[in-house]
Amino acid sequence: MPNTRRTFLQSAALAAGMSQAPAQTPPQGRGGRGGGPPSGQGPGRGGRGGAAEVMTPPTPASEVQVPKIKFGNVEISRMVIGYNPFHGMSHYTPTLNSLMANYYTQERVVEVLHRCTRFGINTCSMTPSGRAAYDHEAFQLEGGQMHIIFQGPGDPSHPSYKSLKPMAIYHHGENTDRLFQTGEMDQAREWCKKMRDTGVMVGVGSHKPEAIAMVQEQNWDVDFFVCCVYNRTRTEGERRELLGGENPIGELYLTDDPPRMYKVIRQTKKPCFAFKILAAGRVTNVEAAFKQAFDSIKPNDGVIVGVYSQLKDQVRENATIVHHLLTKS
Repeated sequence: MPNTRRTFLQSAALAAGMSQAPAQTPPQGRGGRGGGPPSGQGPGRGGRGGAAEVMTPPTPASEVQVPKIKFGNVEISRMVIGYNPFHGMSHYTPTLNSLMANYYTQERVVEVLHRCTRFGINTCSMTPSGRAAYDHEAFQLEGGQMHIIFQGPGDPSHPSYKSLKPMAIYHHGENTDRLFQTGEMDQAREWCKKMRDTGVMVGVGSHKPEAIAMVQEQNWDVDFFVCCVYNRTRTEGERRELLGGENPIGELYLTDDPPRMYKVIRQTKKPCFAFKILAAGRVTNVEAAFKQAFDSIKPNDGVIVGVYSQLKDQVRENATIVHHLLTKS
């Protein structure tokens, strides 16, 4: 059987179906989708203690390292770890959402982040809501360090902004797309202006090549773009027009979408991060998808990829692929 993301996801679903244990509600704070740590505990790993028990990652760096690029004033990995799988956002099926949410306790999130740093992945993209901030603070308490790119819109007065100190923030793609579809992109532009006052790098995310192209043409005061290579936010009308009147169940991923977004990425001089390059696990050849991405984006661009490590060490797999693709002599 081919070694693909689809095979992996099918195996995960099969494993869940074979289990005789009844489904359980994820625990709050420590392991599930709760909004914070359990009562009386700090952001450390589910009751092990607070800042007095700071630990450092026990494993040394791997010989396999993800290459770096300059982003602002720092060097960041060309592959950024995405947070969506950590909190049950698979963009695939409700079953997989539940599998991810139940698997990724705070302990496991922290372990994956430490593993990322072992392979040179020193940057993450996250939404400062739910458990995300607490999980990352637990990682920091154990000596973990990563550059953070926040997805907005968000309130800069939120405590996570001060505690996690993101280096950059961008207007979330789905919000951008809604404003683009309704002709209200001025709202996104004003939000970017307000974020500029916070002193961090400011960007715009979108799933639509036309939206990224418009922001570039209008010369918005932004530093970077975050670009989904699959246009998964098409309206029902757009989907029906593409599919001869039919409307599919779930998100629509078209094989011809990535070249359209990659073309826009190459045309902007600003740094870009391509995401969903694996179509949320739908691609049949992981290495080919990474190769297409790095062959198609600029040398100062990166990718954002999430991992689900229950049945396979996707951190190592992805890092190895990227290392070999970008360090060929």
